[in-house]
Amino acid sequence: MNVIDLRGVTCPTNFVKAKLALELVETGEQVEFLLDDGEPVKNVPRSLKAEGHKLLGLKEVEGHYVLTLEKGAE
Repeated sequence: MNVIDLRGVTCPTNFVKAKLALELVETGEQVEFLLDDGEPVKNVPRSLKAEGHKLLGLKEVEGHYVLTLEKGAE
């Protein structure tokens, strides 16, 4: 599974980087994004869902969040 570490990346740059990373992934593949608490964990999942991706899970691990999603069709 692809893991994209966006910890320490501020909004909206983290969403832009997430979107660019998803361009390298095939539709239907799963990706994990590592996100900071606060704005990133609120905004990135919502924005990616709005782009048509399927959110599979969001869990807190050792002070950050792991967002798992399945890439939707472009």
